[in-house]
Amino acid sequence: MTTMIAEVYVAFKSAGADDDKALAAASAIADYQRDIAELKGDVKLIKWIVGFNLAFSVTVLFLIVRVVATAA
Repeated sequence: MTTMIAEVYVAFKSAGADDDKALAAASAIADYQRDIAELKGDVKLIKWIVGFNLAFSVTVLFLIVRVVATAA
């Protein structure tokens, strides 16, 4: 079942579009908004992963430098 945005449907109807075309366009826009919301969540997850990886890499690099400095 597809969802649609009523305001977009009314706007297309007032602009003179056919019922079928206005309904299809409003449904397509709703699908795009859902996809964008999903992508925003994915980007947020990727930011957390990159931040954790950076912190972990800096910690490992610091420990390696410390071990090499004490061995010398």
